[in-house]
Amino acid sequence: MDIIEKAGSLVSLVDYQDDSVVSKELIKKDKGTVTLFAFDKGQGLSEHTAPFDAFVYIIDGKAEITIDGKPHSVTAGESIIMPANKPHSLKAIERFKMLLVMIRE
Repeated sequence: MDIIEKAGSLVSLVDYQDDSVVSKELIKKDKGTVTLFAFDKGQGLSEHTAPFDAFVYIIDGKAEITIDGKPHSVTAGESIIMPANKPHSLKAIERFKMLLVMIRE
């Protein structure tokens, strides 16, 4: 299923896989990207930085997102912005899916 020129459910566009992180790029342009992720429980992304702000919207499950050393519990329906150049990491407290929007400038 895709959502190009038709309505659809984001949560159904990417599936969980055991012991894995799955990503699906929905939009890729010079000025930014929109990507869906599905993290199995216990999976995550190690601490890193990005040169642009990143908007995260949790569409299913629960994540711990650490920004500049401070952990944040983020659950389905909630969002958080990871500021540019601040170290951040993500961990699946339980399986979770997220929408990541990065705008480059």
